[in-house]
Amino acid sequence: MEEKSLDKALDIYSALIIGKEVSRLNPDTRELYEEYYSNSAVYDITTRLVKKLNLNIYEFNEAIYLTAGEGNKIFGYTNDDMKRILGLRVNKELYVVYFIMYNALLYFYQDSASYQVKEFVKAEDILESVNDYMMKFISDLSVYSMDEISEESFKSIALLWDELPTVTSEDRERNRASRASRMGYIKLTFNFLIEQKLFVAVSDRYYPTDRFKAVVENYFEEYKGKIYDILGGKEDA
Repeated sequence: MEEKSLDKALDIYSALIIGKEVSRLNPDTRELYEEYYSNSAVYDITTRLVKKLNLNIYEFNEAIYLTAGEGNKIFGYTNDDMKRILGLRVNKELYVVYFIMYNALLYFYQDSASYQVKEFVKAEDILESVNDYMMKFISDLSVYSMDEISEESFKSIALLWDELPTVTSEDRERNRASRASRMGYIKLTFNFLIEQKLFVAVSDRYYPTDRFKAVVENYFEEYKGKIYDILGGKEDA
């Protein structure tokens, strides 16, 4: 019995680690989902296994999802990984992407007491939101010298953002993701979120997936303040 439970737990882990949706509604993985919740031995082995590997299992809408735990360099992404994937050169460019992601999350979830009330988001909505936040920092940039602005601070991000055009003629023609404009950064960020199965694009609308909701509702609320620490600390925020 113990060996059978171990095999089932490994089957669940194997499905999750390759990105399958283990769900009651998915005929291909329904049996695994039922085993996870109806068999206490399978549940215990699975949760112990992922915990040892610094992974988290989150549930949403009768499905379970796997995500890397904090600081997991094997199953998660380091900053260098992210820069390589996104085609970025320096940390401040990556932090702009992180800040765009943060604004995308806040568009749907303001705090732990709120629920998702918007069905979709448009790139223009996030551009407006990021612009509003950045203007608060840009207005103060004149009092700082370049020596006082570190690459890890919100000031460096605001300075980079301030130097970018909203769009370029190439952006308008191709609707492309790039580092050449503010909208290009928005598109770059959303393309990554789509690849991670966190958003689905329909025309010019971006819809959050159940995976997005599972990660946000179970993880983001616990760690959302850390984006400020990473980008210069709460004083700069």
